[in-house]
Amino acid sequence: MQIDTIKAGIERRIQARPWLDHLVRAGGRYNRQRGDYYAAGITYFTVLSLFPLLMVAFAIAGFVLNSHPESLTEIQHKIIENIPGELGDQVNTLIDQAIESRGTVGVLGLLGAVYAGLGWMANLRAALTEQWEQQTEQADWLRTKLSDLGALLGLALAFAVSLGLSALSSSTLGARLLIGLGLSHVPGARLVLVLVSALLALLATWAVFAWIIARLPREPVTLASAAKAALIAAVAFELFKYVASLYLQTVLRSPAGAAFGSIIGLMVFSYVTYRIILFATAWAAEASENTPAAESAPATPAPAIIRPRVITPALPKGAGLALFSAGALTTFFLSALRRRR
Repeated sequence: MQIDTIKAGIERRIQARPWLDHLVRAGGRYNRQRGDYYAAGITYFTVLSLFPLLMVAFAIAGFVLNSHPESLTEIQHKIIENIPGELGDQVNTLIDQAIESRGTVGVLGLLGAVYAGLGWMANLRAALTEQWEQQTEQADWLRTKLSDLGALLGLALAFAVSLGLSALSSSTLGARLLIGLGLSHVPGARLVLVLVSALLALLATWAVFAWIIARLPREPVTLASAAKAALIAAVAFELFKYVASLYLQTVLRSPAGAAFGSIIGLMVFSYVTYRIILFATAWAAEASENTPAAESAPATPAPAIIRPRVITPALPKGAGLALFSAGALTTFFLSALRRRR
């Protein structure tokens, strides 16, 4: 009984603070809708898609180097200088083979990238749809894949906008801009540049997250519903990105970290990022404007009053007379027996 009282007191304290109540409900939805499970699945497809993307990157590099032989010669000389001996010759041989088979590598890499990208998008959309608890009809395979391809292209466009804003926030470009405007020696100019760069990076992340939360579920929701959650996710992501960069700088100094740190770091970074996105989606789904069922729920009915009713079954015709006659005869015989005694 005391435990129930304590629980009731904790619930009252949580409900008295709307932001805390919202946070608890979002965490409950995230766990109920298997957020960690989906984050792990999306991370798997993220790592899987890296290999075909690297093949496409090597193919593009092969086309570029083939059209600029002077750059290829310079790279090969740098390799020989920094990797002397047999290993350097093997690396140059691999580069020559990559350039010769750039067409095949590019086509295979592109096909693999499309396959892995569609799998990644399908898992991401399923995870977001699950957090919104949407009931969607099962469409045919072709229509679903075309929808995922359109969502993938839309997300690529959102990433392009984000990268453009991130480029504007880069320190190198900002320094060049200050020098070009003649403001490099102005006191406080670099501090303003750092603040503007951080703001632009946050804006770029917010734009991508808002698109993901609002447009990628199977049944898209309004951007207004996802804007606040995306802003919270963007702030959390920027803080995590800063901490992760410091952690990787420390880990990569060791031999084991140099060998496995990059791939493990990528997996952890992807997993935490997807958890942030899915939790932000749960936060958006628990907003007051997205829970009309709770607001329009019918009032609790008044307690029922149970009144027992005794119903005497009606006797058929003649049954009353028969019972009366039987009673009278029974009384007569009993009286006669008493007199004999």
